[in-house]
Amino acid sequence: MNNHLLIVQIKKKDTVAFKRCYDLFFKDLVVYANRYLSDFSVSEDVVQEVFVYIWEHSKKIEIKSSLKSYLFVMVKNRCLNHLKSINITDNEDYLKYSQSLIDEVEVSSLTEDNNGLYLKVLEVVDKMPLNMQEIFKLKFIENYKYIEIAEELNISLNTVKTQLKRAKVKIKESLVVSVFYLIIINFFA
Repeated sequence: MNNHLLIVQIKKKDTVAFKRCYDLFFKDLVVYANRYLSDFSVSEDVVQEVFVYIWEHSKKIEIKSSLKSYLFVMVKNRCLNHLKSINITDNEDYLKYSQSLIDEVEVSSLTEDNNGLYLKVLEVVDKMPLNMQEIFKLKFIENYKYIEIAEELNISLNTVKTQLKRAKVKIKESLVVSVFYLIIINFFA
């Protein structure tokens, strides 16, 4: 069934055509919505709302482009409205929002057992400034306490805390993409 015929059938409230449309586009629309929202459950809700709207307003809907384009634009607009409703208005807010959705990365719990994530963290650590690398490795690989790191490197305790905090931020920022990739893979598995 081509998209034009699908639209005509949906306008006639054909449930088989509507289910076909849903099955055809739902997963791709959720992945697309998640690019904006960084939360699969909210993304699914947004896509569900789009399909409910289409079903409820099927007789009034005028699709001048392709059905696929129409659906993607609707999802994008709903995502942007959702972000506005929670006061996400710029890229910095979006980054904070995305990071808040990822569970706090407890670096000390990373082991070679969860190999992919462990290696990704080590990659990020290798790109950090040398002083930050050293502090990070002493804390999370050598299990030094904050005070021991400060004494070992002859720096203040506040410097140790600040450097570790910055290191965690760098790790979280770089893992955002990796974690979402894993979520996507698990979602479709």
